[in-house]
Amino acid sequence: MTNPIAAVILAAGKGTRMKSDLHKVLHPIAGRPMLLHLMASVDALNPTKKVVIVGDKADQLEAALAGSADLAVQDPQLGTGHAVQQAEQALAGFDGDVLILYGDVPFVPTATMQAMIDRLNAPDAPAVVVLAFEPADAQQYGRVITEGDRVTKMVEHKDATDAERAVRLCNSGLMAAKARDLFALLSRVTDDNAAKEYYLVDIVNIANADRRHCAVVKTDPYDVAGINSRGELAAMEGEWQARRRVSAMAEGASLIAPDTVWFAWDTELGRDVTVEPNVFFGPGVKVSDGVKIRANSHIEGAIIGAGCEVGPFARLRPGTILGEKAKIGNFVEVKKATLGKGAKANHLTYLGDATIGAGANIGAGTITCNYDGYFKYKTEIGENAFIGSNSALVAPVKIGRDAIVAAGSAVTRDVADGELRLVRGEQLVKPGWADRFHDAMRKKKAGK
Repeated sequence: MTNPIAAVILAAGKGTRMKSDLHKVLHPIAGRPMLLHLMASVDALNPTKKVVIVGDKADQLEAALAGSADLAVQDPQLGTGHAVQQAEQALAGFDGDVLILYGDVPFVPTATMQAMIDRLNAPDAPAVVVLAFEPADAQQYGRVITEGDRVTKMVEHKDATDAERAVRLCNSGLMAAKARDLFALLSRVTDDNAAKEYYLVDIVNIANADRRHCAVVKTDPYDVAGINSRGELAAMEGEWQARRRVSAMAEGASLIAPDTVWFAWDTELGRDVTVEPNVFFGPGVKVSDGVKIRANSHIEGAIIGAGCEVGPFARLRPGTILGEKAKIGNFVEVKKATLGKGAKANHLTYLGDATIGAGANIGAGTITCNYDGYFKYKTEIGENAFIGSNSALVAPVKIGRDAIVAAGSAVTRDVADGELRLVRGEQLVKPGWADRFHDAMRKKKAGK
């Protein structure tokens, strides 16, 4: 039987280095707020309780979390230990394992969290488990001094001796402890330091002083990378994208120029998908097997069926559904529209709020006129219909199966199955008019 798990996520900081009106932990990576990346990993543990410690811009966090976690306010903000203490009321009566996480450290894997919980429940029963890492450059990180996997001392960089600074094992700030131990230890932390703050790391030294022991779990530096500035946000985005590209290719997709392809957090690619250079995936994209996505395409909120071809220079917006072997060509924009099997719009077209039947052909320059300034309306195009170039389909309108709309038509009424619709003004012919016009204008320009 496993113990219940609670997660306490610290997100009360002002994030001043971001210089933003948006809360730091809500800045997105791969199209998803960093806090929600972390919450998804936490949710995979099926926690009994989640408590987010808030302070600055608490209303933004409340809206983003949408009731998925309890909120506890830290005001004033007196350090990390003080922040965790604010969760005590929300965890009243909880007798299980507590994970302490940070909203600006978004990519802690679920497996790493589980490793911390497992170590906490090992037979030797450590009072606190510390998550540590070995960066290439230890910089100003606090050090974790160990014997084996037992922590003998936690020391801030500024307080460390030269020998301690030579230790490469650094404190991530993430910890795990039994709820009954955690808050008992926190109650004994003091602000007897230069910053007059209550430091979370002090619970380790207090436990050691009580002749209890604490343990360390090690992880990859990427897993515990914190984000405090726009530069660090961009660097983490780059690292996330690089890893995602590697996994996409390992799973059977071909990226012609990997560094130029950008994924969203939930992009799904099938086998034998080919992605040409400079393709951007926004959230909500699912690509089936055998699809070819040509260069310079922007795709979000779209479902692309097997064997489709998209682009180059195509834009698929949310609500787009492409049936098997449909084709969207260059400079075509599709929004909230479904194309049936084998339907195609090869170039220079806008299809919005539309249903297009299997085998239909949409000519260049076609526009579904779906908006009257107040409401959106739907266009329905039947199977194997042919829409001639430079046609305007003024919704709501239905084009029947096997119907033909002649090039240059502005269609405002339904077209029946098998019908030809030709909507053009009368074509006038005036022989010699152009020659006379040019002669007159040349003389006028010459001043004669």
